[in-house]
Amino acid sequence: METKKKKKSKFAKYSLGDKTFLLIGYILLGLFVLAIIVPMIYIVIASFMDPITLQNKGLTFDLEKWTLTAYERVISNAQIWVGFKNSILYSVLFTFLSVFITMLCAYPMSLEEFKGRKFFNTIFMITMFFGGGLIPTYLLISKMGLLDSMWAVILPGTFSVWNMIIARTYYRGIPSELREAAEVDGANELTFFFKILLPVCAPVIAVLCLWQFVGMWNSYFDAMIYLNSASKQPLQLVLRSILIQNQPDPGMIADMQSTAQRAQLAELLKYATIIISSLPLLVMYPFFQKYFDAGIMVGSVKG
Repeated sequence: METKKKKKSKFAKYSLGDKTFLLIGYILLGLFVLAIIVPMIYIVIASFMDPITLQNKGLTFDLEKWTLTAYERVISNAQIWVGFKNSILYSVLFTFLSVFITMLCAYPMSLEEFKGRKFFNTIFMITMFFGGGLIPTYLLISKMGLLDSMWAVILPGTFSVWNMIIARTYYRGIPSELREAAEVDGANELTFFFKILLPVCAPVIAVLCLWQFVGMWNSYFDAMIYLNSASKQPLQLVLRSILIQNQPDPGMIADMQSTAQRAQLAELLKYATIIISSLPLLVMYPFFQKYFDAGIMVGSVKG
């Protein structure tokens, strides 16, 4: 009863205009959620359906018309697993290096006594608005001898100025007494940073890890530009050939006799590959979601 009274009193203090604004907001939010959920449900159901039934009748909830053919062919394809392994390797390395460098850079930038802080801050801000472009970047990667290597995909985007600003803002929200206490106990800067400061910054580190991992996992353009060997291509390039170019690996549809059957199975493979490629992110997100409020909102308020 007390909970109901609290809810009533909470909404009772709103004016008619406020209630109208909230109602419009809830409606727009509901439409936005539907725009996300409906395609996801369609893809999940379509990935289990018989390709002929899907093409002729559309979606059906008759389980007799469902099949695991698409998943069997995707899982048994060697190139999918090669891309999967490469994507995990690139994403993990990129996330570790990016977050580590970002946290290292943000620490001195958060200290008022750091000489040259304004100069470096100006240099960092310039890079957010101006870039060298694709051709100069490609020439740089080529001159460094990184073409057709995983470092051509990992290194160029390792440092993010935006992430550094978020980490710097979070640092500034940590009480200065913590550093003073560490100095009294005889801790130097490295000890304070690695053993005291980084554990305190676990929420923002978790958020940055999720951002960088998802960004690299979904990235395909750099790999398309810099990688030539099929054995080094990430999963997103394999998906690109299936989803955009409509060219699945020949081994997936080699046993299909007619062109129509191959086209139907190729369409079904699109949905299965989307589901399989999204699984790591779907599994990963719940473990990091609890850090979002602490990692983002606290830093933004303190800033």
